[in-house]
Amino acid sequence: MQGRPPPLARFGTLAICVLAFLLAPGNAQAQAPDWDTTELANGVFIFRYGGYNTAFVVTEDGVVAFDPITPDAARLLAQEIRRSAPALPLLAIVYSHHHADHASGASVLRAIFGGRVPIIAHENALGPLIEAASPVLPAPDLTFSRRLTLRAGGRSIELLYLGPSHTTSMIVALVPDAKLAFAVDFVGNDRVGYRDLGSHIFPDFFSALEALDALDFDTIAFGHGPPGDHDSIRRQIRYYEDLRAAVEQAVAEGWTQDEAAERIRLAEYADWTGYEEWFTLNVRGMHRWLSRGR
Repeated sequence: MQGRPPPLARFGTLAICVLAFLLAPGNAQAQAPDWDTTELANGVFIFRYGGYNTAFVVTEDGVVAFDPITPDAARLLAQEIRRSAPALPLLAIVYSHHHADHASGASVLRAIFGGRVPIIAHENALGPLIEAASPVLPAPDLTFSRRLTLRAGGRSIELLYLGPSHTTSMIVALVPDAKLAFAVDFVGNDRVGYRDLGSHIFPDFFSALEALDALDFDTIAFGHGPPGDHDSIRRQIRYYEDLRAAVEQAVAEGWTQDEAAERIRLAEYADWTGYEEWFTLNVRGMHRWLSRGR
């Protein structure tokens, strides 16, 4: 069975219900990233490669894998899929979004499992990936707009577009029978935003967080950092609400971006991942957005 090209029909009914940069594998002298695989829920595995996470879901008919990260990561991911699901085919590869640092191992993963594994992504990922024409990050074979349900081996996997957030092509995966979600880049577990929030699409970003909170899950895995529970998302929403309120007041009082970055601290988040490196940059990014049009 392994390596046999699985057609999309193996999913049963596919029901539609309602490039940043390429991370190089490193030179011969560089130490390879550490990695591990954890079964976070029944048949739902998280594969960590250095600071990146991806996921794969095992069904009786085969495996659905998400972001293959890099070519080197994809080789290890294939090894872990085969270890966790011996003799089962790879049914599909799903891109969480079009950025190469999360998915540039797609061609390698596809080739290991027979070369004809379908790739699925949001429709907004298609244009950038065709334009990039990257041999390691092929364009998707199947796209969707709002929601796509994959059904295989008695399991369902919901692919959901919650609106623009980190990109306009970002999707979230939900595995209902495991009460588990997988979200990449726009949210994390007690983690401030990346650098100056340059990739955040405001104000849609806030709506995407609220839509994520409205989903039915108990556990959530992220593209970076450790997994969390539903309260992780509520804390993340509160962080951005507090950041916005503090910077909004600073802008109203006429503080410059430099003044806001120097004075605003939100000490209750000082133990969060990235706070020391990125919090003042978060302030700057929020100030830049709130100051537009003033």
